[in-house]
Amino acid sequence: MDSKISALAIMGDNTTWGEYVIIAEDVVIGENCRLGNNVIIHAGTRIGNNVRIDDNTIIGKQPMVSPRSIMKPLATSEPAQIGSDNQIGANVIIYTQCRIGDFNLIADQATIRENTVIGDYNIIGRGVAIENFVYIGNRCKLETNCYITAYSLLEDYCFIAPAVATSNDNYLGRDAERFQHFKGITVKTGGRIGLNATVLPGRTIHEDGVVAAGSVVTKDVNQQEIQMGNPARKFATVPEQQLLKNNLDQNNKGKEQA
Repeated sequence: MDSKISALAIMGDNTTWGEYVIIAEDVVIGENCRLGNNVIIHAGTRIGNNVRIDDNTIIGKQPMVSPRSIMKPLATSEPAQIGSDNQIGANVIIYTQCRIGDFNLIADQATIRENTVIGDYNIIGRGVAIENFVYIGNRCKLETNCYITAYSLLEDYCFIAPAVATSNDNYLGRDAERFQHFKGITVKTGGRIGLNATVLPGRTIHEDGVVAAGSVVTKDVNQQEIQMGNPARKFATVPEQQLLKNNLDQNNKGKEQA
């Protein structure tokens, strides 16, 4: 095995790794972890116990900053922190300054940018892109190829369907005024967004609010309201049996949720 494990890295009992793995200095990996082939763990990263990391995944990557970007280079860079009992798929990239809790499934080809916080028991689907300065709570489900723009907040029990697109820039990259108004989306507890919907900058989906498939959200979605269309407008009220409070048993399943 042509792996390179720093002498300054700490590897827990019963942790195994494949070929061509690179573990940089000051990395700490807990017990009973399993790393695939070609995995790269950058300096200082902390990983808990019982974590599976599949082939070609990178954890702790430093961001790149263009001279034209509104983002500035990080003055300091806190290492990535990955909790216990996580499953991380193949070709995943998790940047530095990410904090990820326990019992999450992060599927193949997902990307999680710097300064993102993810809680516990979440499912991050294949090809999901989560930009920087995003907060995601607990027991959310983000499905294949959805895009969560920077400066967004998702509370608990949120559902984001495949190919959902979000935005944080009302100025479409023009006019210096835009620098004062960057704001992602907010999805309050139990909010749901349907297949291929688009949510414009600064919009809030309130508790148990629903956005129907293919809709374009230009105004906030009120609590327990279903919006539909382009632009989205109130279509109905969420049925009583669909409210989060009446589905907590299903949504509070443990490890088997992932």
